[in-house]
Amino acid sequence: MTGRIRVVLADDQTVVRAGFRALLDLTDDLVVVGEAPDGERAVEAVRTTRPDVVLMDIRMPRMDGLEATRRIAAEPALDAVRVLVLTTFEADEYVFEALRAGAAGFLLKDIEPEGLREAIRTVAAGRSLLAPAVTRGVIEEFARLRTPVAEGAARLAPLTGREREVMALAAAGLSNEEIGARLLMSPLTAKTHISRAMTKLGARDRAQLVVIAYETGLVRAGERPGGAP
Repeated sequence: MTGRIRVVLADDQTVVRAGFRALLDLTDDLVVVGEAPDGERAVEAVRTTRPDVVLMDIRMPRMDGLEATRRIAAEPALDAVRVLVLTTFEADEYVFEALRAGAAGFLLKDIEPEGLREAIRTVAAGRSLLAPAVTRGVIEEFARLRTPVAEGAARLAPLTGREREVMALAAAGLSNEEIGARLLMSPLTAKTHISRAMTKLGARDRAQLVVIAYETGLVRAGERPGGAP
């Protein structure tokens, strides 16, 4: 990516948007190109400005952040836009749905300034924000409430055995480097397997691939990497 990372702020609280804008305006490689007080105007702002990243609050009037995220992810013209969901609580019931809808990850609103900047850079570079243990915890918590779909095996049928293995380790939170070390392959090969799995399963990014792994029962809540309980 070249130039400054373009950001849209979507939150119904003016003071929150002002705070985020103040933080980002102090950073040379980030720039706020739009703001929105509700989900409907957030989608409009994204269509107009084509940002790299959207900081999206979940609870907003007119249209919530979940539906706004879903609409952004569904538009081919906005395929390059990455959504970071903002929430006040770690166990937000809507976070799992937001990841399913196409969000690249989520942040707590009390995140430290540098953590916010790094999170924006991470998703703008095409990576999902899945490293923090709390993110995996949210996915596991809400996956635990769901029975893996009966057609899970059929859904995973297009994958090779190795692709399933790599996908399971990615869902367990391992990085490409860690997957490579575990399976005796290079990090680039691990990344290639993940990319192929995403293409075959129609996953927008690594975050959605993780959600699919839980939904299909490939990975189950509480399992350690490799399938051990």
